[in-house]
Amino acid sequence: MYEFLRQSSHWTLPDVLAWQAQERPSKTFIELVDGPDLSFRQAFEWSGQVASHFHNLGVRSGDSVIVMLPNDLDFIAVWLGLARLGAVAVLLNTELIGAFLEHQIVDSGAGLAVVAEPMLSRVMEISDRVPSLRSIVIAGTSDWLDARDTGLHLSPLTEWRRCGSYSGAAPRAFDVAHVMYTSGTTGPAKGVMMPHAHCFLYGLGAIDNLDLNEDDRYYVTLPLYHANGLFMQVYACLIAGATVILKSRFSAQDWLPDIRRHRATLTNTLGVVAPFIFAQPRSSDDTDHQLRAIVAAPNPAELQQIWQDRFGLANVLSGFGMTEVNIPVWGRVGVETPPGAAGLVYNRYFEVQIVDPDSDIARPAGEAGEIVVRPKAPFGFMVGYHGLPEKTVEAWRNLWFHTGDAGFMDQDGFIYFVDRIRDCIRRRGHNISSAEIENALLPMPGIVEVAAYGVPSEMSGGEDEIMITVVKATGKSLAPEDICSFSDKHLPRFAKIRYIRFTDSLPKTSTGKVQKTDIRRLGIPSDAWDRNRFKL
Repeated sequence: MYEFLRQSSHWTLPDVLAWQAQERPSKTFIELVDGPDLSFRQAFEWSGQVASHFHNLGVRSGDSVIVMLPNDLDFIAVWLGLARLGAVAVLLNTELIGAFLEHQIVDSGAGLAVVAEPMLSRVMEISDRVPSLRSIVIAGTSDWLDARDTGLHLSPLTEWRRCGSYSGAAPRAFDVAHVMYTSGTTGPAKGVMMPHAHCFLYGLGAIDNLDLNEDDRYYVTLPLYHANGLFMQVYACLIAGATVILKSRFSAQDWLPDIRRHRATLTNTLGVVAPFIFAQPRSSDDTDHQLRAIVAAPNPAELQQIWQDRFGLANVLSGFGMTEVNIPVWGRVGVETPPGAAGLVYNRYFEVQIVDPDSDIARPAGEAGEIVVRPKAPFGFMVGYHGLPEKTVEAWRNLWFHTGDAGFMDQDGFIYFVDRIRDCIRRRGHNISSAEIENALLPMPGIVEVAAYGVPSEMSGGEDEIMITVVKATGKSLAPEDICSFSDKHLPRFAKIRYIRFTDSLPKTSTGKVQKTDIRRLGIPSDAWDRNRFKL
């Protein structure tokens, strides 16, 4: 276990890695499900070489660097190397395309991007609209390396292997380590600036609440560009000296065989991952594994029962958190959590209240309100939204961060998530801004107005399907299939539209704001078109 676990001035990624490399140099840190292993010492050596390489390319401490990589050792090397350099890793969803991708790169102001070859064409398509971007480092072989007319400096990531170790100053706990983009309600995604201490605290939460230790083996299938995969699991293992079993991409079919083969003791699921696992054929040996706990978010009562009955898991835990606020609520190993509860307040490092969303007056136990949070540890939260000080101030009101989520606390202190207060869609583990969907669709000929919103998915897991209500231009013929074809070219796969409904007008307030609450009350009307019926 990291020696400086309770000393927040030492909560930096390079400090933790250097300590583990000295303490357990030959132990496996990363064990790829289908690939080579990486020891703690190798990871430390790589971090110095990668830092030196990016320094040679002109990256300096505090500079932002786009990272668009899958779950592999390239991601781990770049993550550790940028941290050693003191640069800011801007971790992008690998499924982003078009305007979604353009906004986040432009907003970050990054001059250099590290991109996996299969994703490169999407970046090149929008590169002429990203004036700050000057260089792209390519992970994997690519024909683009021979291109001479891109206007960008292109180079292979593998060049880091010829570099010596970086010897510059290391970052401090309050320095920004990462930017992750999270979707808002009335506008495009906002960049959450995450200091080193904030990222460390995600991992420390897993150690304190899951009893994570050096003997554990954490099976990680969630994408590393999300805080759950990278900080709650991978970084937690680094702090504890445990081993990460890293899967390139979640597979329901491989889930249990992988866990058995790699002797995993812990894993996390998110959203519809659990129902996908449950849909696999039952077997008499479903309990044949070494898992001692699972963190499933969300964890409705009916799913918790399946984990316990079918897979024999005694510790089925959950939690509540956001990219901005860390994980202030955890389920705890050895503490029986009531069905449907997220867990208890992680009160060593956080305060949580349930308040009236208008007055901020605390609500009594059992009464629903908005979940508000504040940290007890220095820099245990985000330091703000990138380039949006007014949004940062808006989220912080009366000395509390307002999550925009509704919940309640019972008499025993357990927190229950109820619903989202914000106009945000949750699908396939992603928060999606309805405004970004609408902005992507409005350029389509024949669409005058469009409202995007979430409707409950028929799959358990507390997620949504995306529905749009469209006002067509007078005299224009517009088929749902055409809208789907257009949207699939301009929206990421996780933002795929399922339901489409046409109307003559959208209900609005006196100031012209679309009243989505009124539209959502209609549910899924009988005249709504359903993509799944047509297998598009």
